[in-house]
Amino acid sequence: MTDGETLARACASAAADKKADDLVVLDMQGVSTVTDFFVICSASSEPQLKAIANSIREQVQKEAGRKPLSAQGSPVSQWIVLDYGEVIVHLFHSEKRGHYGLENLWSDAKRLKFEG
Repeated sequence: MTDGETLARACASAAADKKADDLVVLDMQGVSTVTDFFVICSASSEPQLKAIANSIREQVQKEAGRKPLSAQGSPVSQWIVLDYGEVIVHLFHSEKRGHYGLENLWSDAKRLKFEG
């Protein structure tokens, strides 16, 4: 398992701890030059979006000593992006996720099996 995959799985685990919906980990290696992995999930409310983002930040800091290189969005915007370089996490409000359809846009990417 690569460092990027380990980090992606840590992000996914932290999201699962806060009951994220429709959690998907996409292996972007060979598909995109932007990142190695996408972690995509949904939340049914703005407070849950905030809780998921905070959980990811805290767990990744604790387990890997890493902070996001950048973070964009907010619970009010209903889309939060945490960029860890080799892993980019997309947190959507359930109503927004279908509109952007990242899984469809990157349908060439392999989905990692994740038990959360």
